[in-house]
Amino acid sequence: MSTHRYGEYEDDYEEYEETPDVLDERPRRGVAHFVSALGGLLLTPVALGLLSWGGLRQQQLIQATLSTNRDPLGIALLAGGAILLLIVAALGALSAAGPILGGLVYGVLPGVAAMAVPEWGFKLVNLMPKSDIAYGVMDFLFIGGLLGVGFLLVGSGLANALVRRRREA
Repeated sequence: MSTHRYGEYEDDYEEYEETPDVLDERPRRGVAHFVSALGGLLLTPVALGLLSWGGLRQQQLIQATLSTNRDPLGIALLAGGAILLLIVAALGALSAAGPILGGLVYGVLPGVAAMAVPEWGFKLVNLMPKSDIAYGVMDFLFIGGLLGVGFLLVGSGLANALVRRRREA
């Protein structure tokens, strides 16, 4: 006879089912992280360039003519850039890496640098070839557009990551 107070307790559940290890069931996400990160790093600058160039064209047309004429190419560039940013944000469904990397590298970091030290903003833009796109990016940079888009992309990635964690829990 056992001296422990539960020593005489009989376990009615002799046969326990082995629970599968949760960590073994999680699918590998390396490919999803890679595709999302690559998409975020490649599509974000193209999208921002299209938005910047389309916005510059619209701004120049309205300022030059003092009218509400429309530039079909400028509108198409703006729409294309917006659609590409939507794709980058949607890549967050695969992995949060794409929107977060794209937003940090091409939005938040240049935006903060330009706001903190404007000379750095000019140096960043001077790395680009002189074109309407470079002038559009400079405008977008100094009005805070890159900073805003960057924070939105980072927020989109973080929200996707939080939703995924809640689903998995």
